[in-house]
Amino acid sequence: MKLFSSQHDFQYPWASVTAANWVKYPNEVSTHVVAVDVLRREVDHTTGMLITERLITCEQPIPQWLRCFVGGQNRSYVREVSTVDPSARTLTMRSCNLTMSNLLKVYETCVYKPSESDPDNQTTFYQSAEITAYATFKRICDKIEDWSVERFDQNAKKGKIGFESVLKLLDEKLDIGNKFIDEVSGKTVGVIHDVSDKTVDVINEVSDKTVDVLHEVSDKTVVAISDVSVKTVGVLGHLTQGLVSISSGIFGRG
Repeated sequence: MKLFSSQHDFQYPWASVTAANWVKYPNEVSTHVVAVDVLRREVDHTTGMLITERLITCEQPIPQWLRCFVGGQNRSYVREVSTVDPSARTLTMRSCNLTMSNLLKVYETCVYKPSESDPDNQTTFYQSAEITAYATFKRICDKIEDWSVERFDQNAKKGKIGFESVLKLLDEKLDIGNKFIDEVSGKTVGVIHDVSDKTVDVINEVSDKTVDVLHEVSDKTVVAISDVSVKTVGVLGHLTQGLVSISSGIFGRG
């Protein structure tokens, strides 16, 4: 058995790194990963953890001396099960090869967690692997394991570089998105202010016109009331004179 381990700090917060992990492949550096298929995804409602099972397809040439054991196939498959714990802020991925498993077993564990030195802005990546070859002769096992560790180290380095490019791209897109939101927000505030100012102007204009109309109606009402009052007095005067005349006539006869 051979062991492999590495550690690396990404200059991005844990939430960004975790989100970018799902779109890590394909990238222009890790060209050996040709496909990633999600087989299962579920949320544990008790713990709140996101569990994902994926099938990773790789294509990479193997040395001639190894072909006599595995044939000429360059395609291999890896099963990966990952767990995202939002409370502890950890992403843990465990994987094992499905291809050539009778000859070689590679158990890999990767963990992403906030950096101890700068937990809000950096994410620490831990990677470890156990590589075990199964062959009749120990010398052959050692050779297969040594080659596997070397290949694993090469792919791990390419994986970090490729992931950095993905993180940078997503960060640029996020920055563009934030600028767009700020621009739209600024324009929206400007429009709201413009509408608000125009609304105030309209309300003031309507208010002024309403006051003028009320004054005009009030003046006309006063005139009308005065006119009615004068006419009423005139009518009452005529009625009074009429009553006096009638009264004089009646009393005059007696």
